[in-house]
Amino acid sequence: MFDPADPHRPARFVPLTHTRLTAAESLRRARELRGELATRRSVRHFSRDPLPPGLLDECIATAAGAPSGANKQPWSFVVVEDAPTKQLLRLAVEEEERRFYRERITDAWRSDLEPLGTTWEKPFVEDAPAVIAVFRQTHGLEGDRRLPHYYTQESVGIAVGFLLVALHHAGLVALTHTPAPMEFLERLLQRPRNERGFMLIPVGYPAEGCVVPNLVRKSLDEVRLRR
Repeated sequence: MFDPADPHRPARFVPLTHTRLTAAESLRRARELRGELATRRSVRHFSRDPLPPGLLDECIATAAGAPSGANKQPWSFVVVEDAPTKQLLRLAVEEEERRFYRERITDAWRSDLEPLGTTWEKPFVEDAPAVIAVFRQTHGLEGDRRLPHYYTQESVGIAVGFLLVALHHAGLVALTHTPAPMEFLERLLQRPRNERGFMLIPVGYPAEGCVVPNLVRKSLDEVRLRR
């Protein structure tokens, strides 16, 4: 749709595409999605089976439809599938993690992690058939010109949420991994100067016999407060 005053310029606003559902259908869909996502778990044991071509592209396209500050869309998703790069990623991740567990972790943090069984070792970075490296663009670049971006942390966080839902809906399992600091990620994957590492997401299928911690999520009454 174009601006009638200038047929060469897209219109600033277009009609919303929306179908109002019945109350019963809305409730059915909400419960269906809740039930589907209730089975989503963070997985650290991956099969090495390859992913179908194009599957991650569809999931990333869903993530890229997330809202963002002033519609700047301040995200980049780098998919790493080749074994040599995954090996380099694992080495770099484990170097930072060893430092974290040796120098930066507090006693309370270590105690909270103990039931999850996490250590500095991160074999899932190599085992998973793909690792999605998510980057946050601190600002835009147009040649040497710096363009402002807004609410980049919040925007990229929402996009990651969309991505996790898309991956789960497609029958995949994933893990959100945030080694810190992540400067190594920017160097290793040769990202431009306006990008900062935000998250690593190993993704694939669960290994045979995969287990996950037996966690209890907060109830609706604990998180949905009424006034």
